Amino acid sequence: MDTSTNIQKLAQVLIRYSLNIQPGDVLRIGCTPVAMPLVYEAYREAIRAGAHVITRIAEPSLEEFLLREGSDEQLQWKTPLVQTEIETIGKWLDIMCNTNTRQFTSIDPARISMRHSVLLPEQNLFNQLSATGKIKSCLTLYPTEAYAQEAGMSFREYSEFVYQSMLLHEPDPAACWQKMHESQQQIVDYLGTRKHIRIVAPGTDLEYECGGRRWINYAGKSNFPDGEVSTSPIENSVKGYVQFSYPSIHNGTVVDGVALTFEAGKVIKASASQNQAFLEGMLEMDEGARRVGEVAFGTNYGIQRATGHALFDEKMAGTMHLALGWAYRETGGTNESTLHWDLVCDLKQGEVYADGELCYKHGQFLI
Repeated sequence: MDTSTNIQKLAQVLIRYSLNIQPGDVLRIGCTPVAMPLVYEAYREAIRAGAHVITRIAEPSLEEFLLREGSDEQLQWKTPLVQTEIETIGKWLDIMCNTNTRQFTSIDPARISMRHSVLLPEQNLFNQLSATGKIKSCLTLYPTEAYAQEAGMSFREYSEFVYQSMLLHEPDPAACWQKMHESQQQIVDYLGTRKHIRIVAPGTDLEYECGGRRWINYAGKSNFPDGEVSTSPIENSVKGYVQFSYPSIHNGTVVDGVALTFEAGKVIKASASQNQAFLEGMLEMDEGARRVGEVAFGTNYGIQRATGHALFDEKMAGTMHLALGWAYRETGGTNESTLHWDLVCDLKQGEVYADGELCYKHGQFLI
């Protein structure tokens, strides 16, 4: 399947399946200029579906100028337009399309934290409206050379990987995602009856309480590609230690060899083999940054290797991930932060116990 066909098919699935655009919906599409081929197709498909469409095309270099040269006053200024958009736009499509994944690596993490902290009220508002169903959003990725380099692939190979992980090679991708939803629902139903989870793997012995929290079945509606089951742990219950298996690129900085120790729900010890100072800076972003907002298991068997990008790595079957920072309100989580940083742990040599019962071994659920 050629590139243009893949992009057309992706736009159709995003608009018709993921976002379920209906006549009269207001859709906001956000990206950078490199993803314009997908924007054209998504815009056209949304218009055909009867939507009103707003585009927000951002240039990352402008944000870089602000972070490097702006005064504290400028870093702490925010446009009131963002809050207005959150309050009035019901459907959001955000397209990740970095052409330089290391663009912000040399910027002082404290300046990044200062900038992000200003956006916390809007982030909380967005989360609240999403939890109540007033906002429906989907996050996807448009292949670039930068992402291919991070994944250790040629651009052609990476593009094929991306589109296959999205099931675009299937005659009816939406039907395949619906089938995945049905398969994952039995996992969600099982975990939803359990109160305590313990994860044991090389370098990891982590446990948390989740009684009363809602497990979410993610199958192409919120992320694309997708494939995970997720909840928010009870905020003060996380304890133990975890060694993350794969590098993470966050805010343009590669952090590798991350190991965290938790006590009463809070990170009390943190180390990284690469960019320790950045890790520490993110943990100091705000009070909620040291707590876990999300815990999840990857279920997408079509993603067989790590690429350095959380959108794919966290979905890999045989892994679990947790996110430091803000919690999804629809799960019942209450942690607030401007940070939401997904870190992935391989469980192919691991075990998971739910209320003391072995329910997962060597990368697969046993239920």
